Amino acid sequence: MRARPLLRVSVTTSMEAEEAVAELLGRVFNRPASAYINEETKLTIVSVYCDRRADWTAAKRAAVAEGMRLIRSSGLNAGPGIISASGVKREDWAESWKRHFKAIEISPRLLVKPGWVRRRPRKGQAVVVLDPGLSFGTGNHPTTEFCLRALADFRRAEARQSFFDAGTGSGILAIAAAKLGYAPVRAIDFDAEAVRIARENARRNRARINLSRGDVTRLPVRSREKYDFICANLISNLLIAERRKLIARLAPQGELAVAGILKDEFAEVRRAFEKEKLRLVRSRVQGEWQSGLFAFRSDR
Repeated sequence: MRARPLLRVSVTTSMEAEEAVAELLGRVFNRPASAYINEETKLTIVSVYCDRRADWTAAKRAAVAEGMRLIRSSGLNAGPGIISASGVKREDWAESWKRHFKAIEISPRLLVKPGWVRRRPRKGQAVVVLDPGLSFGTGNHPTTEFCLRALADFRRAEARQSFFDAGTGSGILAIAAAKLGYAPVRAIDFDAEAVRIARENARRNRARINLSRGDVTRLPVRSREKYDFICANLISNLLIAERRKLIARLAPQGELAVAGILKDEFAEVRRAFEKEKLRLVRSRVQGEWQSGLFAFRSDR
């Protein structure tokens, strides 16, 4: 019996609006969205994949259109904003991803690659293998790449370092942390489907991770658990609102990587974290995005 085709709902947008559009599609369809950058046009195509054509209802079409209107009215450059829906054979969908995802050498310590790429790691280089499912998170996006690079750079040989991932998505950051030698590794995500996919990815990579469904906004303000490295790849408003909960989980000599921030919003995020007696250790601007790494000030 032939497998039923998937339905792909896509929005063609800009890198600046990629995360906002992914959040919109994820909310409307109740599943994580995937994205890739067209290297020729430099536009981002954000998609969700549904098992049934009936999932693309008039109400959902209207919700996506209204969401795109709100994204534009917020000041983000939404690019063309073209909304499309089409059937995709499962085998064609699986093959199409192979054209878009290549091996990414984050550093001499870390390589991220799809399973079909035969590239061999350098001596001593940790490898994270991720293949696309109906949702997919990779190291291609600047915010993810920043967190991966910081994880690799701040891993201290022979030292015991713990890790917390606030909003794990595909699990890529938590898996990378485990493969680099961080332990224990804990990761949460509010989306049950994201947690399921992250668990599958962790099993494939034989990565020991404590994965659970959890919402950053519902974390206790105080925490006995402290982590040597925390990644929070979240939108700026959420980072600012929940900064004390993240900082409460940071060990005295630890590092906190924040990403998912538009460069025009980074100054506000920086001020909010510096008010909590943190200092900016590292920052990077890539396209429309700016990410930062914070640590406690010595005079706190």
